[in-house]
Amino acid sequence: MSMLIQPSPSATPSSASPDQASGQTQTVVNSSAPTNELAPITWKVVVICAYASFGGILFGYDSGYISGVLGMKQFKEDFGHAGWVDNPEAYMGYLYESWQKSVIVSILSAGTLVGSLIAGYLADRFGRRSTIITGCVVYIIGVVLQVVAQGVDLLIVGRAIAGVGVGFVSATVIMYVSEIAPQRIRGRLVGAYQLSITLGLLLSACVSFGTKDYQNTGAYRVPIALQFLWALILGGGLLFMPESPRWYVMKERPQPARTSLAKIRDQEPNSPFVEAEYQELRRSYTVETLGGKRGGWLDCFRGTNLRRTFIGTCIQMMQQLTGVNFIFYFGTTFFQSIGIADPFRISIILAAVNVVTTPIAFWTIDKFGRRPLLIWGAAGMCICQYIVAIVGVTDGRGSHTAHVVLIVFICIYIAFFACTWGPTGWAVSGEVFPLSIRAKGIALSTASNWLWNFIISFVTPYIVDTDKGNLGVKVFFIWGSTCALSMLFAYFCVYETKGLSLEQVDLMFEQTSARLSSKWKPEQARLNRDVEVAEPQQEPKEEPVLLSNSLESSRS
Repeated sequence: MSMLIQPSPSATPSSASPDQASGQTQTVVNSSAPTNELAPITWKVVVICAYASFGGILFGYDSGYISGVLGMKQFKEDFGHAGWVDNPEAYMGYLYESWQKSVIVSILSAGTLVGSLIAGYLADRFGRRSTIITGCVVYIIGVVLQVVAQGVDLLIVGRAIAGVGVGFVSATVIMYVSEIAPQRIRGRLVGAYQLSITLGLLLSACVSFGTKDYQNTGAYRVPIALQFLWALILGGGLLFMPESPRWYVMKERPQPARTSLAKIRDQEPNSPFVEAEYQELRRSYTVETLGGKRGGWLDCFRGTNLRRTFIGTCIQMMQQLTGVNFIFYFGTTFFQSIGIADPFRISIILAAVNVVTTPIAFWTIDKFGRRPLLIWGAAGMCICQYIVAIVGVTDGRGSHTAHVVLIVFICIYIAFFACTWGPTGWAVSGEVFPLSIRAKGIALSTASNWLWNFIISFVTPYIVDTDKGNLGVKVFFIWGSTCALSMLFAYFCVYETKGLSLEQVDLMFEQTSARLSSKWKPEQARLNRDVEVAEPQQEPKEEPVLLSNSLESSRS
């Protein structure tokens, strides 16, 4: 291979050098700007992104059903043991230990942490789509074990395996949607993943409410078994979806990349829109790899990538430290412990608020940007958390007025989260990484989410339950303080990526700071490095595939 790097203002994406005629690959980097033409946004790309985002329902439903199941009388009798006469959470003296509740809930997050890290390798090696489908298969195996479990041990194993599958899906769906979504609406399409999570939480609350009074094992086995359906819908549908064109570019497979772009943008393969976008992807990736950057794990911690990794991992950490999953993991048993009547119905109300308010972000995230949503969302949550804590402490357990105030402000708090930190945290994590480390960077970000998810779900019963720390409603002082820290993090560290292509985001990180990023314009700093790469004479040998890439190859 011969490579020439020369500043040449006259070079354009359509120009060819003499060396290209002889079959050699030539790269020209110059100061002219790439085309700014964008393909029209069609319903096809919206449907593809929305369908892939359906993967959030696996996480949402699995997280939500366990809250209801832990509060069911039949589950306490079958999986608990006698001797809890004075405990308000017990049923006829039957209840499980706090450590059992802690492990049952948190082991899903531990499995997901492992799965998200493995997904970083699989998504680069075998493709984004195949990794998601593989995750669905692993998830189904975990569900089978949970359904047949007759004791805590097998239930824990099943949730751990299901967690690995959720890790595959959660890390890769964000990457897949970020890479195929049009830049003008990328924020709201990635935000659809959070909406799917909220729908999963609502569905699980409704199912648990409907089965909670069964006098047999169907009370908890029906909610568990329904998880089959979500995995089959997601995995089966993705068999017919295109692979990410950016993955094909990274694998140096130009024709499948163009074919995939044509399908996603609903254009003909020879469309100028497709060619312009393909050339922009090639330019960006080639410039990115000219310095020898090949996307290893250590590259996530070098140069500007260290700053990106810090942002991606910390925003996922802060999303968990807002305390929202305390409500959805332990809400039913928590409300029981403080004397609130009908906690199952309250869980449905909270899940419904979560669903109804999440779509607000679909408009605001690309209208006002990521930074304002994160900053003001954290401020709103902080105020609500402190009000809940203060009211709960000053007006003790059993006060009807206090219970009403608690429920109202928890609803407002969830509304703030749902339309700000919920979808925006995932959007930022999917946007900040360059192509060479995107799979691994998003894997690390998602792993951070699940690590803190695991820590919170494991520790919370020990500090809140009446037989342990008995912190009770005072735990909201902790969540309020972490929301204040989240607001400071968003102000000082998060870059504004609204309206930018992923390639423009790369350039912004090199040229400005987080606090000034809202004023940065791509017109002020054009790519100054137009890259023309001759097509390889032969495409590289096909990579081994998982499950479904063979279907894609046959259709390309």
